[in-house]
Amino acid sequence: MGRWTIEGDYAADGAVCVRQAFTQEHVDLARYAIEANLADLSPRAKRASAAGDGAFIEDFCNWSRLPSMERFIRESPGAEISAELSGSDTSRLYHDHVLVKEPGTKQRTPWHQDQPYYNVSGTQNASMWFPVDPVDRSATLEFIAGSHRGPWYMPRTFLDEEAKWFPDGSLAELPDFAADNAHEPGSWTVLGWELEPGDAVFFNMLTVHGSGGVSGINRRRVLSVRYLGDDMVHAPRRWTTSPPFDGLAAEIAEGAPMEHRLFPMLWTRVNGQLGT
Repeated sequence: MGRWTIEGDYAADGAVCVRQAFTQEHVDLARYAIEANLADLSPRAKRASAAGDGAFIEDFCNWSRLPSMERFIRESPGAEISAELSGSDTSRLYHDHVLVKEPGTKQRTPWHQDQPYYNVSGTQNASMWFPVDPVDRSATLEFIAGSHRGPWYMPRTFLDEEAKWFPDGSLAELPDFAADNAHEPGSWTVLGWELEPGDAVFFNMLTVHGSGGVSGINRRRVLSVRYLGDDMVHAPRRWTTSPPFDGLAAEIAEGAPMEHRLFPMLWTRVNGQLGT
């Protein structure tokens, strides 16, 4: 992996910063894809901030209808980096996720894990968080080092903290990381990096993460791509996952690899990056 610089230890911490891996063309493709998505939101799009706050907009699963997004996903080194970090011989697309905080959005993205929201299981995975705007330390994505080793924490809605996916009491509640560190410094290690366009962070789907709002005239546009490695399999849920994949349980058996047109193979160790 000498073509880029990695800051951190993925196996130990569950999150790293990768620098110098993406060209200006990759950044331009991602920026164009984000703006194309904002101009034509899907039915899955939602606002994750209060009405009186700045707009925090999310949308999912748009790669197949936005050519610039598909090109970025297939042509950038994200899939290869994901495979290398997770120790996988393959890297398959799970889904794309656009996250945009417009200037002045105070809404914090609360601490959470992604894995409990998903319909896959396994450990060889990585999510890439790729900003196309400079991101200072106060607005960057932060991680609780080592939290990818478990346990699973109760997922709750961001605005009203409802438990919509698991019954109350069935999973551990998130610790108050700040209070724990104030009481006993060093209880939890919080990781985060200031980022420039072309940098990215990669993290395991079980790593606890969150972020601050954006201040002043700053805009924070991010294209996140989720990758599946060798041991990732279908795990149908009794509830609606985020994002939802309606009808997928009828097409992929429980415990089977995610071999489906919705989840194209992007990279293999034998063949390298695959063509479109």
